[in-house]
Amino acid sequence: MNAASFSDMIQGLPDVDLDVPGIRGKLLQGEDQQVVFFTIERTAAIPFHSHGAQWGIVVEGEMDLTIGGVTRTYRQGDSYAIPAGVEHGASFRTDVRAIDVFDEPARYRPRAAPAQ
Repeated sequence: MNAASFSDMIQGLPDVDLDVPGIRGKLLQGEDQQVVFFTIERTAAIPFHSHGAQWGIVVEGEMDLTIGGVTRTYRQGDSYAIPAGVEHGASFRTDVRAIDVFDEPARYRPRAAPAQ
């Protein structure tokens, strides 16, 4: 799976500046929130962390998401809500595409273009 799985319109968005192996994202910036279109390899893992509120939906694949100590498997079409400040982390059973909305306008930054 690769980021090309999302439409050309999504492909034109800036890359997220994220240094987690196997995870890539495309950033849609709003005034008060951000939307990130994630492409995640099965071998990736998201360590436990917390931040502002987050809502997401699995577009393709399966992942185990732990929110506040409760682990559940999420599959295509499943959505999840993570309240602000609640610790969460994830592992992936397959390659995954997900769309996440963050209630923080600066959760992620666009990756700087490579120097020419």
